[in-house]
Amino acid sequence: MSHTDPIADALTRIRNAQRARHETVDVRVNKAILAILGILKKEGYIAAFYPYKEGHIPMAKVELKYYEGKPVIAGIERISKPGLRIYRSIKDIPPTLNNLGITILSTPKGIMTDKEARFHNVGGEVLCKVY
Repeated sequence: MSHTDPIADALTRIRNAQRARHETVDVRVNKAILAILGILKKEGYIAAFYPYKEGHIPMAKVELKYYEGKPVIAGIERISKPGLRIYRSIKDIPPTLNNLGITILSTPKGIMTDKEARFHNVGGEVLCKVY
């Protein structure tokens, strides 16, 4: 299995697991994915995540969150891809679902949400949108 886009793979695993009503899902991680999972936990989209190693492969067990039987994450989509990187300045980042969702960016100050990027006045690569 080729992993040319590990972020898209992790997001797809989370999306598919929630659609199948799984309690947990295992995703392959790196530093960027761990930062994204940290943001998802802080913003309340997932219950928790636990990093571990499976042999020499870093993984994380993600506990999915449901509210009244429905997934908390209604949509999660990858924006910037390896074949087409999408960069935005801070004034060009549109609100996600009228500020009901979040946009995750990779900035010079680290991976953060659009709200944090506006506070720090930095733009960057638009990684994904979650709502």
